[in-house]
Amino acid sequence: MRQQYRAEGLAETDLAATPVEQFARWFKQAATEAHLFEPNAMIVSTADAEGRPSSRTVLLKQFDERGFVFYTNYDSRKARDLAQNPYACLLFPWHPMGRQVIVTGLARRTGRDETAAYFRTRPHGSQLGAWASAQSSVIDTREQVDTAYAELAARYPEGEQVPVPPNWGGFRVAPETIEFWQGRENRLHDRLRYVAEADGSWRVERLSP
Repeated sequence: MRQQYRAEGLAETDLAATPVEQFARWFKQAATEAHLFEPNAMIVSTADAEGRPSSRTVLLKQFDERGFVFYTNYDSRKARDLAQNPYACLLFPWHPMGRQVIVTGLARRTGRDETAAYFRTRPHGSQLGAWASAQSSVIDTREQVDTAYAELAARYPEGEQVPVPPNWGGFRVAPETIEFWQGRENRLHDRLRYVAEADGSWRVERLSP
């Protein structure tokens, strides 16, 4: 089960001026050229106060120079971890392209206005789902979730505004490093990492494969 990666690599001269510009370039290629399924799917890794890690796949909902945003229940395991240890790692595994992007940085909650604005763009069913699920909690049966959803659907039928759950919202990961990984032949991959400097600029360094 071994694949040979491509001959063409990633050179420093190929990079955009900022890592977010470079990410936007690769993200567009993943979405519109490679047609990857959910290119905004990313693995979010966190650690609790004792340093025990956990990972899960989450969808990226926005990115700009301020950081990378995802939404979750604030009572979920990831949110509890971030309350204790605000550092997170995001991994975009674009395997069909032989590429990965790895972001590390500090996660902070988005403001309620920003959260509410995003919540209004979610499909009606997803809005109800945010209320129906006490994410990461132990439940006895699947029927508990289905019953809660059905009750909410009756209370807030299609077309009626669903309020934003008070324990639901976003996290923005402000990047400290962003690594762009391009698979190469013979496992001699290209790894170029942007590192944030104190003055707001970025330093680029090459990592050995």
